Amino acid sequence: MSTGPIQWEHWRSFIAVAEEGSLSGAARALRLTQPTLGRHIDLLEQAVGAALFLRAPQGMALTDLGRDLLPEARAMAAAAAALERTASAPLDAGRGVVRLSASEVVGAEVLPGVLAPLMAAHPGLEVELVLSNRNEDLLRREADLAVRMLRPVQTGLVARKVAEVRIGLYAHARYLAAQGVPQTPADLAGHILIGPDRDAGTLAAMAAAGLDRRMLRLRCDREAAQLNALRAGLGIGAAQAGVARACPDLRPVLAGHFAFRLECWLAMHEDLRASARVRLVFDHLAAHLPAALAG
Repeated sequence: MSTGPIQWEHWRSFIAVAEEGSLSGAARALRLTQPTLGRHIDLLEQAVGAALFLRAPQGMALTDLGRDLLPEARAMAAAAAALERTASAPLDAGRGVVRLSASEVVGAEVLPGVLAPLMAAHPGLEVELVLSNRNEDLLRREADLAVRMLRPVQTGLVARKVAEVRIGLYAHARYLAAQGVPQTPADLAGHILIGPDRDAGTLAAMAAAGLDRRMLRLRCDREAAQLNALRAGLGIGAAQAGVARACPDLRPVLAGHFAFRLECWLAMHEDLRASARVRLVFDHLAAHLPAALAG
């Protein structure tokens, strides 16, 4: 490898090109010119002493070395962002930036209502809400707080169980009026079922309940899309009871036969216990999420 200096902005450009798949896309994402992005990648490859991308008319694909370096570059980006949040945070607990990670459904359907009174009471508080079903790595500070539907097992984290979320089958009243209400699990064979496509964990839970992927006529691994399909009256699918409660037209289906519970945990890095602004958000979520998630 070359001993030439590598600047942080070059790594930032590397991450953007890897995620966007092209110089043009990365330039738009970073609001830089395409020649500037290209120069950053050229300088980075010179400093590393090897190609990080394969250039093709269809875009830019990572080389083996590029794929090896990407996780470390992302970790460095997360650490830099966390450092900036901490360094720029005032001593006032109600001011500064808190990065919060949650699943798509909880982040989009539950957290806005829970956060509204907190942010209204603290005009200086800023929240970066990351909607992802991938568990953000709290140990690498990709997020300050996380709402997780599995118990965190990593050491170095502070975690609190805040709720047990009930999952059941639901359908829109309009769909049930048109297609009939299933009375037994066998009746589901005559209905449009909505569920996951390739999500192994959810498919395994379905199989344990006697539901097979082949029974699903609409398959999608994005929970938000499944929920919107239910609201549109497309068919029958699983939903969190608390989220379904917010839509009066969603009706439970076969509640006595299909009912699951998921633990909901709130977690943060143990080093953030002394952060007033992070603790403020943690305590607020711990106090209000149970009612928001209850079915």
